[in-house]
Parts: sequence; structure tokens; C-alpha cells
Amino acid sequence: MPGCFKKTLFALASIISFASFIVILVAMGTQKWMTGKILCKTGVDLVNATDPELVKFIGDIYYGLFQGGKTRQCGLGGRRSKFTIFPHMVKKLNTGLHVIIIMFLCAALSFSLVSFGFCILNAIKVPYRAIKGPAGLCLWNFLAGGLIVLAVTSFMAAVKLHQLTERIANFRENVFQFVILEEQFEDSFWLCVASATAHAVNLLVIAISGINFPQIKTKTEEANVAPEDIMY
Repeated sequence: MPGCFKKTLFALASIISFASFIVILVAMGTQKWMTGKILCKTGVDLVNATDPELVKFIGDIYYGLFQGGKTRQCGLGGRRSKFTIFPHMVKKLNTGLHVIIIMFLCAALSFSLVSFGFCILNAIKVPYRAIKGPAGLCLWNFLAGGLIVLAVTSFMAAVKLHQLTERIANFRENVFQFVILEEQFEDSFWLCVASATAHAVNLLVIAISGINFPQIKTKTEEANVAPEDIMY
């Protein structure tokens, strides 16, 4: 049976793993990975709008991994619309990269659950196999955290290198062309960053659990040492 200190650490690690699992689920299910301001360039060019008039042509956009929405401002008032990434935008986006991001997060979900289960196991008893012990826990947390980092990095590459926001803003726009004025990562994106950080904390907790702290003997235990024990 593990000691009280190790039980506490493994219980803490299990809570962190389960929290990471929930956080990834929430991040994947919400629509606020990115938000931005979009300018109706076609409308501005048609009326030769000056700076004070540009406000009438600035809309907004938001999206997640599966769906989002935007407000078109082309001089005649705002028009809201919603869209889904699959299957409508498959041809418009870099589909392979987008699917890889989702696969990375799904795999991270699985490893987070595996980490949670083995943390509970280590809190109850000392496993015989190393893969089920602290070494295995380090492996599962490293894989989960690493996959989340890869997903976050891939999403940043899709936004910055493949102009993901601009592609989405101009989806099914045959007349008007939109350009991105500003864009920023939102709560769902940062939830994934927090989840990766949680697994890094878990690695630290598991490392601490492997430290064998010296046991302090009480005076009562020292007084009970028999002469025969001293001889040996």
C-alpha cells in the first residue's frame, strides 16, 4: 500500500487529469477559438469611404473547430449568419490540417482518461508493472500534454500561415470581399493551453511522488531497540 503522502499526490494528479479531460471537451465544443474584425473591402472601394465612414463597413467574426458565425457590414446594416466547418467548408479550408488538430485533441482526451485511471490505481495500491506505475503516468501525461501542444501549434499555423480567418470570412461570398483588420485567440484556445500546462504540473507531482523522504524515528522507537538488534 502506498503511504499517505503518496496517496495524496496521486489523488491530486487524478483530479488534475480529470480536470484536463473536461477542459479539452469544453474547448472542443465551444465556438470561441478565434474572434476578429472584418472589413468589407468591396463596399469601401465602391463608395470610396473615408476613415469616419469605415465603421459602417466593419463587422465581426468568431469560430471554433466545428462552427462559428459572422456579422457582415457592407454599408446597409449588419447581417448575421452562422456556418459549420464540416461539411460546408471542407474545400475552402486546409482540411488535412484541421482534421489533424481535432485528432490530436481526441487522442489527448484518451490519454487524459488513461492518466486519470492509473492515478486512481496508484493511490489505492502499488502496481506490479512499471507501465502502470509512476513511469507509466509520466508517459501518459507527456503524451497528452504533447498532443495538446501540437494541436495548439497547428491551429496557430492554420490561422497565421494559411489565413484561416480570411478564408472563413470569404466563404460563399461571390460579390463582396472581406479582409481581416484584427484577430485574437479566445477562451477556448487558452483552455487548451491551460490543459497542456495541467499535464506539465502532473509530471511535476508524479516526480515528487517518487522521492523517498527520510523517515524520522521517534524517541519511543529508539528506546525499544533491543540489545540483540544492536549486535546485528
